[in-house]
Amino acid sequence: MNTLTERRRSIVKASVPAQASPESATTRSHPKRNSPQPGRKRNQWRRRIMHNWELYLFIAPCLLYFFVFHYLPMYGIQIAFKNFLPTKGITGSEWIGFDHFERFFNSYYFWDLLWNTFSISLYELAVGFPLPIILALAFNEVKDGLFKRGVQTVTYAPHFISLVVMAGMIITFLSPSSGILIRMLEGIGIDTPAFLEDPRWFKTVYVVSGVWQSTGWGTIIYLAALAGVDPQLHEAAIVDGASRLRRVLHINLPTIVPTISILLILNVGNMLSVGYEKILLLQNSLNMESSDVIATFVYRTGLVNNQLSFSTAVGLFNSVINAILLVTLNRIAKRTGNSLW
Repeated sequence: MNTLTERRRSIVKASVPAQASPESATTRSHPKRNSPQPGRKRNQWRRRIMHNWELYLFIAPCLLYFFVFHYLPMYGIQIAFKNFLPTKGITGSEWIGFDHFERFFNSYYFWDLLWNTFSISLYELAVGFPLPIILALAFNEVKDGLFKRGVQTVTYAPHFISLVVMAGMIITFLSPSSGILIRMLEGIGIDTPAFLEDPRWFKTVYVVSGVWQSTGWGTIIYLAALAGVDPQLHEAAIVDGASRLRRVLHINLPTIVPTISILLILNVGNMLSVGYEKILLLQNSLNMESSDVIATFVYRTGLVNNQLSFSTAVGLFNSVINAILLVTLNRIAKRTGNSLW
Protein backbone atom coordinates (compact mmCIF):
# COMPACT_ATOMS: atom_id res chain seq x y z
CA MET A 1 0.00 0.00 0.00
CA ASN A 2 2.81 2.31 0.85
CA THR A 3 4.62 1.58 -2.37
CA LEU A 4 1.46 2.41 -4.35
CA THR A 5 1.04 5.83 -2.73
CA GLU A 6 4.71 6.62 -3.26
CA ARG A 7 4.38 5.83 -6.97
CA ARG A 8 1.32 8.10 -7.25
CA ARG A 9 3.18 10.99 -5.59
CA SER A 10 6.12 10.56 -7.94
CA ILE A 11 3.79 10.61 -10.96
CA VAL A 12 2.07 13.82 -9.74
CA LYS A 13 5.42 15.55 -9.14
CA ALA A 14 6.60 14.57 -12.61
CA SER A 15 3.46 15.95 -14.25
CA VAL A 16 3.74 19.41 -12.56
CA PRO A 17 6.12 21.76 -14.50
CA ALA A 18 9.05 23.01 -12.53
CA GLN A 19 8.76 26.69 -11.53
CA ALA A 20 11.68 28.98 -11.78
CA SER A 21 13.06 30.07 -8.45
CA PRO A 22 13.23 33.81 -7.59
CA GLU A 23 16.99 33.60 -7.45
CA SER A 24 17.20 32.26 -10.98
CA ALA A 25 14.84 35.00 -12.17
CA THR A 26 16.94 37.70 -10.66
CA THR A 27 20.16 36.24 -11.97
CA ARG A 28 19.07 36.34 -15.58
CA SER A 29 21.27 38.48 -17.66
CA HIS A 30 19.63 41.48 -19.28
CA PRO A 31 21.15 43.22 -22.23
CA LYS A 32 22.79 46.46 -21.09
CA ARG A 33 21.41 49.64 -22.48
CA ASN A 34 23.78 51.55 -24.59
CA SER A 35 24.73 54.68 -22.61
CA PRO A 36 25.14 57.80 -24.71
CA GLN A 37 28.74 58.35 -25.60
CA PRO A 38 30.49 61.68 -24.92
CA GLY A 39 30.79 62.33 -28.62
CA ARG A 40 27.05 61.89 -29.08
CA LYS A 41 26.33 64.34 -26.23
CA ARG A 42 28.66 66.84 -27.82
CA ASN A 43 26.82 66.53 -31.11
CA GLN A 44 23.46 67.06 -29.38
CA TRP A 45 24.70 70.28 -27.75
CA ARG A 46 26.07 71.44 -31.08
CA ARG A 47 22.75 70.78 -32.77
CA ARG A 48 20.85 72.69 -30.09
CA ILE A 49 23.16 75.68 -30.40
CA MET A 50 22.94 75.68 -34.19
CA HIS A 51 19.17 75.30 -34.08
CA ASN A 52 18.71 78.22 -31.61
CA TRP A 53 21.73 80.31 -32.55
CA GLU A 54 19.67 83.52 -32.61
CA LEU A 55 18.77 83.11 -28.90
CA TYR A 56 22.36 82.34 -27.93
CA LEU A 57 23.55 85.35 -29.91
CA PHE A 58 20.96 87.51 -28.18
CA ILE A 59 22.08 86.47 -24.69
CA ALA A 60 25.83 86.54 -25.48
CA PRO A 61 26.40 90.27 -24.60
CA CYS A 62 24.75 89.77 -21.21
CA LEU A 63 26.88 86.72 -20.44
CA LEU A 64 29.99 88.56 -21.62
CA TYR A 65 29.16 91.51 -19.37
CA PHE A 66 28.80 89.35 -16.27
CA PHE A 67 31.93 87.36 -17.09
CA VAL A 68 34.11 90.43 -17.66
CA PHE A 69 32.81 92.74 -14.93
CA HIS A 70 31.62 90.29 -12.24
CA TYR A 71 33.54 87.02 -12.52
CA LEU A 72 36.99 88.06 -13.70
CA PRO A 73 37.37 90.66 -10.88
CA MET A 74 36.91 87.85 -8.35
CA TYR A 75 40.57 87.07 -8.96
CA GLY A 76 41.39 90.19 -6.91
CA ILE A 77 39.49 88.95 -3.83
CA GLN A 78 42.70 87.31 -2.63
CA ILE A 79 44.17 90.69 -1.68
CA ALA A 80 41.77 90.61 1.29
CA PHE A 81 44.08 87.94 2.73
CA LYS A 82 47.32 89.71 1.76
CA ASN A 83 49.23 92.85 2.58
CA PHE A 84 48.77 94.14 -0.94
CA LEU A 85 51.41 96.46 -2.36
CA PRO A 86 50.96 97.73 -5.94
CA THR A 87 54.71 97.50 -6.53
CA LYS A 88 54.71 93.75 -5.76
CA GLY A 89 51.40 92.92 -7.40
CA ILE A 90 48.77 90.46 -6.24
CA THR A 91 50.92 87.34 -6.45
CA GLY A 92 54.00 88.94 -4.92
CA SER A 93 52.31 90.50 -1.88
CA GLU A 94 52.69 88.91 1.54
CA TRP A 95 49.99 86.47 2.69
CA ILE A 96 48.64 87.48 6.12
CA GLY A 97 45.48 85.36 6.37
CA PHE A 98 42.55 86.79 8.34
CA ASP A 99 44.42 89.72 9.91
CA HIS A 100 42.32 92.33 8.08
CA PHE A 101 39.09 90.64 9.19
CA GLU A 102 40.24 90.49 12.81
CA ARG A 103 41.19 94.16 12.63
CA PHE A 104 37.72 95.06 11.35
CA PHE A 105 35.85 92.89 13.88
CA ASN A 106 37.88 94.23 16.82
CA SER A 107 37.59 97.90 15.78
CA TYR A 108 35.45 100.33 17.78
CA TYR A 109 33.40 101.29 14.72
CA PHE A 110 32.40 97.72 13.71
CA TRP A 111 29.10 97.60 15.58
CA ASP A 112 28.20 101.17 14.65
CA LEU A 113 28.68 100.43 10.94
CA LEU A 114 26.74 97.19 11.21
CA TRP A 115 23.87 98.83 13.10
CA ASN A 116 23.60 101.77 10.71
CA THR A 117 23.62 99.45 7.69
CA PHE A 118 21.03 97.05 9.10
CA SER A 119 18.77 99.78 10.48
CA ILE A 120 18.65 101.74 7.21
CA SER A 121 18.05 98.54 5.21
CA LEU A 122 15.29 97.28 7.51
CA TYR A 123 13.70 100.74 7.65
CA GLU A 124 13.72 100.97 3.86
CA LEU A 125 12.41 97.40 3.50
CA ALA A 126 9.59 97.93 6.00
CA VAL A 127 8.41 101.18 4.40
CA GLY A 128 9.41 100.85 0.77
CA PHE A 129 8.54 97.20 0.06
CA PRO A 130 4.77 97.14 0.78
CA LEU A 131 3.98 100.52 -0.80
CA PRO A 132 4.42 99.43 -4.46
CA ILE A 133 2.14 96.45 -3.75
CA ILE A 134 -0.59 98.66 -2.29
CA LEU A 135 -0.23 101.20 -5.09
CA ALA A 136 -0.37 98.48 -7.77
CA LEU A 137 -3.54 97.00 -6.26
CA ALA A 138 -5.07 100.49 -6.20
CA PHE A 139 -4.08 101.22 -9.82
CA ASN A 140 -5.58 97.90 -10.87
CA GLU A 141 -8.97 98.87 -9.43
CA VAL A 142 -9.07 102.28 -11.16
CA LYS A 143 -10.62 102.36 -14.62
CA ASP A 144 -8.42 103.44 -17.50
CA GLY A 145 -8.72 107.15 -18.01
CA LEU A 146 -7.08 110.52 -17.64
CA PHE A 147 -6.90 110.32 -13.85
CA LYS A 148 -5.17 106.93 -13.82
CA ARG A 149 -2.66 107.90 -16.48
CA GLY A 150 -1.93 111.19 -14.73
CA VAL A 151 -1.31 109.56 -11.35
CA GLN A 152 0.90 106.89 -12.91
CA THR A 153 2.96 109.52 -14.70
CA VAL A 154 3.41 111.51 -11.49
CA THR A 155 4.52 108.43 -9.54
CA TYR A 156 6.81 107.10 -12.30
CA ALA A 157 8.57 110.40 -13.03
CA PRO A 158 10.86 110.57 -9.93
CA HIS A 159 12.51 107.32 -10.96
CA PHE A 160 14.19 109.07 -13.89
CA ILE A 161 15.83 111.71 -11.69
CA SER A 162 19.51 110.99 -11.15
CA LEU A 163 20.86 110.51 -7.63
CA VAL A 164 22.99 113.66 -7.86
CA VAL A 165 20.00 115.79 -8.82
CA MET A 166 17.87 114.07 -6.18
CA ALA A 167 20.44 114.80 -3.47
CA GLY A 168 20.66 118.42 -4.60
CA MET A 169 16.86 118.74 -4.40
CA ILE A 170 16.80 117.27 -0.89
CA ILE A 171 19.55 119.61 0.32
CA THR A 172 17.81 122.61 -1.26
CA PHE A 173 14.32 121.77 0.04
CA LEU A 174 15.56 121.02 3.58
CA SER A 175 17.98 123.91 3.90
CA PRO A 176 17.42 125.62 7.31
CA SER A 177 17.77 129.09 5.78
CA SER A 178 15.95 128.87 2.46
CA GLY A 179 14.39 125.42 2.15
CA ILE A 180 10.86 125.47 0.73
CA LEU A 181 9.70 122.59 2.93
CA ILE A 182 11.16 124.29 5.99
CA ARG A 183 9.33 127.51 5.14
CA MET A 184 6.04 125.65 4.59
CA LEU A 185 6.29 123.89 7.95
CA GLU A 186 7.20 127.11 9.72
CA GLY A 187 4.26 128.84 8.01
CA ILE A 188 1.78 126.48 9.66
CA GLY A 189 3.46 126.84 13.06
CA ILE A 190 5.58 123.67 13.20
CA ASP A 191 9.06 123.86 14.70
CA THR A 192 11.37 122.28 12.16
CA PRO A 193 14.48 120.35 13.20
CA ALA A 194 17.69 120.33 11.24
CA PHE A 195 16.82 117.31 9.06
CA LEU A 196 20.21 116.89 7.41
CA GLU A 197 22.31 117.89 10.40
CA ASP A 198 20.49 115.94 13.11
CA PRO A 199 21.57 112.25 13.13
CA ARG A 200 18.13 111.22 14.39
CA TRP A 201 16.47 112.48 11.20
CA PHE A 202 18.96 111.32 8.59
CA LYS A 203 17.57 107.79 8.18
CA THR A 204 14.03 109.10 7.81
CA VAL A 205 15.08 111.60 5.16
CA TYR A 206 17.02 108.90 3.30
CA VAL A 207 14.18 106.34 3.37
CA VAL A 208 11.31 108.74 2.59
CA SER A 209 13.15 110.29 -0.36
CA GLY A 210 14.01 106.81 -1.66
CA VAL A 211 10.41 105.66 -1.36
CA TRP A 212 9.19 108.75 -3.22
CA GLN A 213 11.64 108.05 -6.01
CA SER A 214 11.11 104.30 -6.45
CA THR A 215 7.56 103.43 -5.36
CA GLY A 216 5.84 104.29 -8.65
CA TRP A 217 8.39 102.44 -10.73
CA GLY A 218 8.15 99.40 -8.45
CA THR A 219 4.44 98.99 -9.25
CA ILE A 220 5.14 98.02 -12.88
CA ILE A 221 6.09 94.42 -12.16
CA TYR A 222 3.05 93.94 -9.90
CA LEU A 223 0.72 95.43 -12.50
CA ALA A 224 2.16 92.99 -15.04
CA ALA A 225 1.39 90.10 -12.66
CA LEU A 226 -2.14 91.42 -12.03
CA ALA A 227 -2.77 91.47 -15.78
CA GLY A 228 -2.79 87.66 -15.67
CA VAL A 229 -5.80 87.42 -13.34
CA ASP A 230 -8.67 85.52 -14.94
CA PRO A 231 -11.70 87.90 -15.28
CA GLN A 232 -14.04 84.95 -14.74
CA LEU A 233 -12.85 84.75 -11.13
CA HIS A 234 -14.05 88.30 -10.51
CA GLU A 235 -17.33 87.63 -12.32
CA ALA A 236 -17.96 84.57 -10.19
CA ALA A 237 -17.07 86.49 -7.02
CA ILE A 238 -19.46 89.31 -7.98
CA VAL A 239 -22.26 86.78 -8.52
CA ASP A 240 -21.53 85.35 -5.05
CA GLY A 241 -21.85 88.85 -3.57
CA ALA A 242 -18.18 89.54 -2.81
CA SER A 243 -17.27 93.18 -2.27
CA ARG A 244 -14.40 94.88 -4.08
CA LEU A 245 -12.17 94.67 -1.02
CA ARG A 246 -12.77 90.94 -0.67
CA ARG A 247 -12.02 90.41 -4.36
CA VAL A 248 -8.75 92.30 -3.96
CA LEU A 249 -7.77 90.28 -0.88
CA HIS A 250 -8.84 86.84 -2.12
CA ILE A 251 -8.22 87.06 -5.89
CA ASN A 252 -5.72 89.80 -6.79
CA LEU A 253 -3.41 89.51 -3.79
CA PRO A 254 -2.89 85.70 -4.00
CA THR A 255 -2.07 86.11 -7.70
CA ILE A 256 0.96 88.30 -6.99
CA VAL A 257 2.19 86.34 -3.94
CA PRO A 258 4.87 84.47 -6.00
CA THR A 259 6.13 87.80 -7.37
CA ILE A 260 6.17 89.28 -3.87
CA SER A 261 8.15 86.31 -2.56
CA ILE A 262 10.80 86.53 -5.29
CA LEU A 263 11.27 90.29 -4.87
CA LEU A 264 11.42 89.95 -1.08
CA ILE A 265 14.17 87.34 -1.37
CA LEU A 266 16.16 89.59 -3.71
CA ASN A 267 15.71 92.63 -1.43
CA VAL A 268 16.82 90.73 1.66
CA GLY A 269 19.81 89.40 -0.28
CA ASN A 270 20.89 93.01 -0.84
CA MET A 271 20.18 94.12 2.71
CA LEU A 272 23.77 95.11 3.50
CA SER A 273 24.33 96.59 0.06
CA VAL A 274 23.06 100.05 0.93
CA GLY A 275 24.04 102.29 -1.96
CA TYR A 276 26.87 104.56 -0.91
CA GLU A 277 26.24 107.17 -3.64
CA LYS A 278 23.15 108.80 -2.14
CA ILE A 279 24.42 108.52 1.43
CA LEU A 280 27.74 110.02 0.40
CA LEU A 281 25.97 112.97 -1.23
CA LEU A 282 23.82 113.64 1.85
CA GLN A 283 26.52 112.88 4.40
CA ASN A 284 28.23 115.57 6.47
CA SER A 285 30.26 115.73 9.64
CA LEU A 286 27.16 116.35 11.78
CA ASN A 287 25.12 113.32 10.68
CA MET A 288 28.08 110.92 10.40
CA GLU A 289 26.92 109.15 13.55
CA SER A 290 23.93 107.60 11.76
CA SER A 291 24.90 107.92 8.08
CA ASP A 292 28.19 106.01 8.03
CA VAL A 293 27.49 102.52 6.65
CA ILE A 294 29.71 99.67 5.43
CA ALA A 295 29.61 100.85 1.81
CA THR A 296 30.75 104.38 2.63
CA PHE A 297 33.41 103.00 4.96
CA VAL A 298 34.77 100.77 2.17
CA TYR A 299 34.86 103.76 -0.20
CA ARG A 300 36.59 105.98 2.31
CA THR A 301 39.08 103.34 3.42
CA GLY A 302 39.94 102.00 -0.02
CA LEU A 303 39.87 104.96 -2.37
CA VAL A 304 40.53 107.88 -0.01
CA ASN A 305 42.94 106.30 2.46
CA ASN A 306 44.40 103.81 -0.06
CA GLN A 307 44.04 100.78 2.27
CA LEU A 308 43.08 98.45 -0.55
CA SER A 309 43.52 95.11 1.24
CA PHE A 310 41.59 96.20 4.32
CA SER A 311 38.71 97.68 2.31
CA THR A 312 38.54 94.51 0.18
CA ALA A 313 38.24 92.41 3.34
CA VAL A 314 35.39 94.57 4.61
CA GLY A 315 33.63 94.40 1.25
CA LEU A 316 34.07 90.61 1.16
CA PHE A 317 32.52 90.34 4.62
CA ASN A 318 29.59 92.41 3.37
CA SER A 319 29.09 90.14 0.35
CA VAL A 320 29.28 86.94 2.43
CA ILE A 321 26.59 88.19 4.83
CA ASN A 322 24.36 89.10 1.88
CA ALA A 323 24.83 85.62 0.40
CA ILE A 324 23.96 83.97 3.73
CA LEU A 325 20.79 86.04 4.06
CA LEU A 326 19.81 85.23 0.47
CA VAL A 327 20.28 81.47 0.86
CA THR A 328 18.54 81.41 4.26
CA LEU A 329 15.45 83.27 3.10
CA ASN A 330 15.31 81.23 -0.10
CA ARG A 331 15.24 78.02 1.94
CA ILE A 332 12.42 79.39 4.06
CA ALA A 333 10.48 80.43 0.94
CA LYS A 334 11.14 77.04 -0.66
CA ARG A 335 8.69 75.47 1.78
CA THR A 336 5.91 77.53 0.21
CA GLY A 337 7.03 76.72 -3.33
CA ASN A 338 7.99 80.33 -4.19
CA SER A 339 11.79 80.21 -4.16
CA LEU A 340 14.49 81.29 -6.57
CA TRP A 341 15.92 77.79 -6.94
